[in-house]
Amino acid sequence: MYIVAIGWLYVVLMMAITEHTVIAGLATFVFYGLFPVAILVYIMGTPGRLRRRKAEEARQAKSAQAPSGSVAPAESAGPEQPPARD
Repeated sequence: MYIVAIGWLYVVLMMAITEHTVIAGLATFVFYGLFPVAILVYIMGTPGRLRRRKAEEARQAKSAQAPSGSVAPAESAGPEQPPARD
């Protein structure tokens, strides 16, 4: 994924160099290169961030369990159910 982003930034840099003014070159590089690539890298990296977050939460939950194998604290058991009405 990163090789495609680097290649696109190279192409946009070459486009920006050929602009008539420095301002136009900077605008070309930012709006055709940096901004879209940053958005795509962020979106494409979302599954990996979610996997890392879940693995970290699982690791923390595993280390928070009592070593004797006792029941987990009531806070992690979930929301309490209201009493049944007759």
